[in-house]
Amino acid sequence: MIAGTGIGLPSRTVTNEELEASLDLPAGAILRRTGITSRRWVVEHEAASDLAGGAARAALDAAGRSPSDVDLILVATTSGDMGFASTACLLQRELKVTGCPGFDLAASCTGFLYGLSTAQAFLRTGQARTVLLAATEVKSRFIDQRDPTSAILFGDGAGAVILTAGPADRGVLDVALHADGTRWPLIHLPAGGSREPLSPASLAGNRHAMHLDGSAVFRTAVRTIEQAVRDQASRFDLGLDQIDHFIFHQANLRILKQVQRRLGLPAEKVPITISRYGNTSSSALPIALHHAVTDGRIKSGDWVLLAAFGGGLTWGTALIRWP
Repeated sequence: MIAGTGIGLPSRTVTNEELEASLDLPAGAILRRTGITSRRWVVEHEAASDLAGGAARAALDAAGRSPSDVDLILVATTSGDMGFASTACLLQRELKVTGCPGFDLAASCTGFLYGLSTAQAFLRTGQARTVLLAATEVKSRFIDQRDPTSAILFGDGAGAVILTAGPADRGVLDVALHADGTRWPLIHLPAGGSREPLSPASLAGNRHAMHLDGSAVFRTAVRTIEQAVRDQASRFDLGLDQIDHFIFHQANLRILKQVQRRLGLPAEKVPITISRYGNTSSSALPIALHHAVTDGRIKSGDWVLLAAFGGGLTWGTALIRWP
C-alpha cells in the first residue's frame, strides 16, 4: 500500500509570457492549446536525481520512515542524470541508503505505473518490505525551445511514493500495463543512443530534441485511455460512478477534458495539476496523486484509478483502494 507521497520541483517557474518571444506565439494561445499557465524548468545545477531526492525525502517523512528503512529503490525516468549509472543508484547515494538494490524503468509517461507494478511484485514475493518509487523528469533539457509543439508542453519535476505490504483488500489492487512498439515514432527522441550516437550531423539536425506528432498523439491518447479505464473498472465489476477519483496523466488539458467527457465523469473526480506544472511525463501521475492526498481529497476507503499514456507507445492503469 502507499504509505506516503512527496514531490520535488525545480526552483525556476517559466510562464507563458516568458515563452512568448522565443516562440512567436501569444501567451493566450499557449493557454488555449494546452491549459498550461506555467511550468517548472531546472536551473543549471539541477538534475533528475536532485528532484527525485526532494520527492523521496518528502515521501519518507509523510510515511514516517527513514532512508535506512528502504530496501528497494525504483526510479521511473527517460531523462536521467546520465546514460549510466542509473538515476536510482545516484538517488541511493544522495539518500545515503546502503545495501539495497536500485534500478531505473524507462516507459516514458507510463513509467510510474510500470514502477508501481514492479514494486508490488517485490512486496508480494517478500523480496522487499519498504519500496521507494520515484518518477523524475527533466524534459526541458530535451526539447527544442523554439519548437511550439514541445516547448509549450513540458515541465520538470519529480514525485515519489513509499510502498509497503498491506491488507489484501487495500492498497494497490491491480496494475494493467500495455505497449505497442510499432507506433514508436509518435513520441521519440531520435539521437543520443547506440543507433544514432552524438555527431555533428545529429546536432545540426536537432535530433537530440524530442519529436512529437501532436495531433496523432491526441487522437490515440483519448481513445486508448478511455478504453483502458473502462477495462480496469470492469475487471473489478465497478461502475465508473463507484470510483471516487480518476488521476490521469497530465499531458494536455484538452486530452483530459475529452477523456472526462467521453467517460461521463464529474469534474470534481478528476484532479488537474497541468495548469501549474505542465506535462512532467512519468512524474505527472505521482505529482497529481500527492496533491489529491495532501489537499484532503482522497480519504480512507476511497477507490482511486490511475491512467497514463506515453512514448513507446506505452499505456496503463492502476486501481487502488486507499488504506
